[in-house]
Amino acid sequence: MTDGIRRKVMQSETWIYIVDNDPPLRNMLKALLKSVGLNSQFFSSALEFKEARLPETLSCLILDVRLPGMSGLELQRELNSGNNKVPIIFLTAYGDIPMAVRAMKGGAVNFLTKPVREQELLDAIQAALDRDRLRRIREEHLAGLHARLKLLTARERELLSWVVSGKPNKEIAAELGMSEITVKVHRGNLMRKMQAPSFAELVRMAAELKIVHRKS
Repeated sequence: MTDGIRRKVMQSETWIYIVDNDPPLRNMLKALLKSVGLNSQFFSSALEFKEARLPETLSCLILDVRLPGMSGLELQRELNSGNNKVPIIFLTAYGDIPMAVRAMKGGAVNFLTKPVREQELLDAIQAALDRDRLRRIREEHLAGLHARLKLLTARERELLSWVVSGKPNKEIAAELGMSEITVKVHRGNLMRKMQAPSFAELVRMAAELKIVHRKS
């Protein structure tokens, strides 16, 4: 994973989204987040949040459970089904254990009750942003690997699964009906195109791309 990917994600703008229909709480959160240099955007309902055009940037969602119309837990379920991976912190005055368990099983970072201590909330926000940062770094990295994979010819892709199996070039050549020299040329090309500095790194890349290894 390159340092360039990490820098890109670290330097991205950060937004905290809050879905809560309690004006005093929203004002408190706005002041708190501003005091620590975090951008915030507020929504009074799940529907309002769903209809918003949000930037694709480092973020987390602070979500109440009880909302007009769609509940916070219903919004969480819909975001999950739509593969929206924004980390969620539940913040509610009406929580109970079954509700908290359901939220955490749905992937929530935390389930906090009102009134919440400022530092406790800030710690939860930091954990959520850390999770989102790692996810974005990972996705950027995988996108780069897939882009490199697309540079390979059909023959090179076929050869990749054989190469990472650990078979020697001579055996691969016999299996594929080509000369050993041709295998070496293809192997060098795919190493270059995949930007793999070593065989071990190529094997790691193939595993991340879920390239099926040929059995010896």
